[in-house]
Amino acid sequence: MRKYSIKKGHKPDLNSLVKKYFGVEGNVEEGIEFEAENIGKIYMKKEGNSILIDIVPPPPDKVSADYSIIKKWNEFLFEATGRTAKERKKLMEKEMK
Repeated sequence: MRKYSIKKGHKPDLNSLVKKYFGVEGNVEEGIEFEAENIGKIYMKKEGNSILIDIVPPPPDKVSADYSIIKKWNEFLFEATGRTAKERKKLMEKEMK
């Protein structure tokens, strides 16, 4: 499970972002579980000023080498957290120390 902090002052509508990117409706505040193509089963929940995301990847035979999936995931995380991939990596490295 990975925890992504939301940038101070950034107030995303997570439910509409999940619908926009993955076509799934639900309440992220309570926790939502859905399956995304080439990503796997995703459990997402907002806790305070963070988003908890747990991903169970699909079997290797069900994954394609389509890089647009990574781009789509990074765009979703950027809109959800207000942080770029580089900023998220820097925060993760800081937390690992």
